[in-house]
Amino acid sequence: MKESTIKIITVLMLVAILVVIYILNPSFYSDFWRVATSGSMQETMDYIASFGIWAMVFSFLLDVLINALGFLPSIFVSTANGLLFGIVPGIILSWLAETTGVIISFILMRTILRSSAEKLIAKSRYLKKADEFSGKNGFKIMLILRAMPYFPSGILTALGAVSRISLKDYALANLIGKFPSTALEVVIGHDVVNYKNNLDRLMIVIVLVCIIYGAIWYYNRRKERKTA
Repeated sequence: MKESTIKIITVLMLVAILVVIYILNPSFYSDFWRVATSGSMQETMDYIASFGIWAMVFSFLLDVLINALGFLPSIFVSTANGLLFGIVPGIILSWLAETTGVIISFILMRTILRSSAEKLIAKSRYLKKADEFSGKNGFKIMLILRAMPYFPSGILTALGAVSRISLKDYALANLIGKFPSTALEVVIGHDVVNYKNNLDRLMIVIVLVCIIYGAIWYYNRRKERKTA
């Protein structure tokens, strides 16, 4: 199937899902916005749990929608998944939902904004070089950045959308890279809420995150010095 066909199908499916959700539950979007912007862990958990046996399905859709929008934090939903469903199920649920969401966001951004982005890149020698660089090394760059926990998801999706990375490479890089970052976010969120029972593991994971960021920073510094 051609990439353009996949884009069209994805957009149509998303619109259809949004319409069906409104028909079934007209108050969903107002409730969703309230919870997504509340910044309250307890309110997020209560909202997801209120769907009973469908809580896991709803949480998946909620996480997909938040990541598809790109400008709302999904950390509260990921943490809630770990607290409500257990760490391992929470990691798997959040990983698949976040990956699905950023792929949808990528398709929407590239479908709607790609032509404008290409014109902007063509006017700047620096941006044009950056776009070519991301095309040749897009998979590796996207994989590394997605593996970093707490990296701004919307910004990374936008950079991918205006680059030359293919949909296939973007999707695969996110599927692989999102797993370690999501796992760390779920574990840290879970242990922060329950820090009295998980203080040792929390400290180990925080140190691990610092080491990851430090190693990436050191690698980039060395690379810049070699190319300077």
